[in-house]
Amino acid sequence: MAEELPERSAVPTELTWDLTTIFPTDEAWQVAFDAVGADLPQISAVQGTLGRSAADLIKGIEQVSSVFRALEKVYVYASMKSDQDTANNTYQAMNDKATSLAVKVESAAAFFDPEILAIPASTLSDWLANDKDLQPYTQFLRRITIKRDHTLDATSEGLIASAGDALGASSKTFGVLNNSDLEFGMVEDEDGKFVQLSHGIYGEMIRSTKQEVRQNAFDTMYEAYDGMLNTFASTLSGQVKAHNFTALAHKYPNARAAALADNNIPEDVYTTLIDQVNAHLPLLHRYVALRKKILGLDELHSYDLYVPITGKAPLSYTIEEAKAEGEKALAPLGSDYLLHVHHIFNDRVIDFVENKNKRSGAYSGGSYDTDAFILHNWHDSLDALYTLVHETGHSVHSEYTRSTQPYIYGDYPIFVAEIASTSNEALLTDYLLKTQTDPKVRAYVLNYYLDGFKGTLFRQTQFAEFEHWIHQQDQAGQPLTADSMSDYYGDLNAKYYGPALERDDAISLEWARIPHFYYNYYVYQYATGFAAANALTDHIITGQDGAVDKYLGFLKSGSSKFAIDTMKAAGVDMTQPDYLEDAFKVFEQRLDEFEALITK
Repeated sequence: MAEELPERSAVPTELTWDLTTIFPTDEAWQVAFDAVGADLPQISAVQGTLGRSAADLIKGIEQVSSVFRALEKVYVYASMKSDQDTANNTYQAMNDKATSLAVKVESAAAFFDPEILAIPASTLSDWLANDKDLQPYTQFLRRITIKRDHTLDATSEGLIASAGDALGASSKTFGVLNNSDLEFGMVEDEDGKFVQLSHGIYGEMIRSTKQEVRQNAFDTMYEAYDGMLNTFASTLSGQVKAHNFTALAHKYPNARAAALADNNIPEDVYTTLIDQVNAHLPLLHRYVALRKKILGLDELHSYDLYVPITGKAPLSYTIEEAKAEGEKALAPLGSDYLLHVHHIFNDRVIDFVENKNKRSGAYSGGSYDTDAFILHNWHDSLDALYTLVHETGHSVHSEYTRSTQPYIYGDYPIFVAEIASTSNEALLTDYLLKTQTDPKVRAYVLNYYLDGFKGTLFRQTQFAEFEHWIHQQDQAGQPLTADSMSDYYGDLNAKYYGPALERDDAISLEWARIPHFYYNYYVYQYATGFAAANALTDHIITGQDGAVDKYLGFLKSGSSKFAIDTMKAAGVDMTQPDYLEDAFKVFEQRLDEFEALITK
């Protein structure tokens, strides 16, 4: 008999997140929603006053911030309720309402940055030098004023903000298609049972030790995307056009420059990443060839890239076992860090179980005034443990930031977001290698690390190359068709994985199922974050003086500094290629160790 995912109502309460800590009822949410709408005049009330005096500027910042703060809480509740069951029309409607409200708030506040930029630089400097009450807003104001050349007048900014729903429509359509409307077939698992394929089930089956199971899951997955490929090409093309339009409107040379400017990241960080990864592709080719050899395959296919080389996983964890191991692995970060971990693990901050129509994947979310919730789609495995500590890294980062910084600095730049999560993964790997003595287990963990490196530093950079190419193509007036994107992606995939991998036609369609291509130059940060995390955790593991304090200082910094400066204070200069070169050295060392262990 076919096994299907449970309905949301059938999931045990203790394995779900408790969103009543945000709002006790949907009715309470509606009250808060209405209150945000009623507070919109607070924003318009300060328009035209920001440049009158330091006191007026402070008042304006506080009033506008208070509305956004309330909005975020409303938005998070609706979004998470929708994510737990994307087919629930009530919560879909609430999410739509929250999204539309966000557009209204952003539109109402569109005057804010231009009005601050209209304050003469000398006047603003004088206020900051002489008004102690304004000085805490120095970095907040600096983040606005560095965009002076790329901020339009209030009317133009308001027009662009009001188009937010339209500019985001392609991304929203992709989300509905990918999570709800796209239907996958039934596939046979390792035990001969037919199961309904889902994003979560696919992630498990592609790691099956039986090649026919992997191939069947792979073919079934991409058959669904192939049937709607032109639609996915249209949604991705539409989103790219939105990115390029917004960049052009704000006088940036390209969408990449615009996206990186939000966090004051030099484009050299992006190009250095791609250059360094391309220079080290022979390491990936060597690993792929080793995989083919150890698996004993005449032909290595794309669906063979995720199965552990060492065979079926010798490690598997239930949710409770994973909690215990996670706390042990993260112990080097200290007792205070573990208090946050324990709260997240045990106080219904995590939505563990995959249910029908639940959003795929995993994430950490929340707002300044809520817990740092985690969405998971649990399957007993080592991979699920890694995902748990990864998302916990995000959530603890959020808790430290929100408890240390005021609201205006109470979030952290995207550029550093993946560093906290990947550091937890690196600590878990170190813990497992230090505590597991069975050669089979050690080989598996090393293989898992190498696969993680492949999937993060190499694969995410591959995505970054593709993402930049599609934006360049659109900017040059070239149409982004299903064929053109598939051809380029297929060539790029072949370049990255080398001659040992067969060129499967279906893998050229992979671009159609990657949600991050809609995020506007996000994916490269997984790669840079992975390398930086390895550097930081090496400082902690080797016992460098002050390493833990520096790391916790990074977690508490929020957006009180620019991301590059935050990382320098933590001990890693990401403007230089050294941290990437060091990461490749670790990869090569562990590849050597793994190869020797397997041979022995």
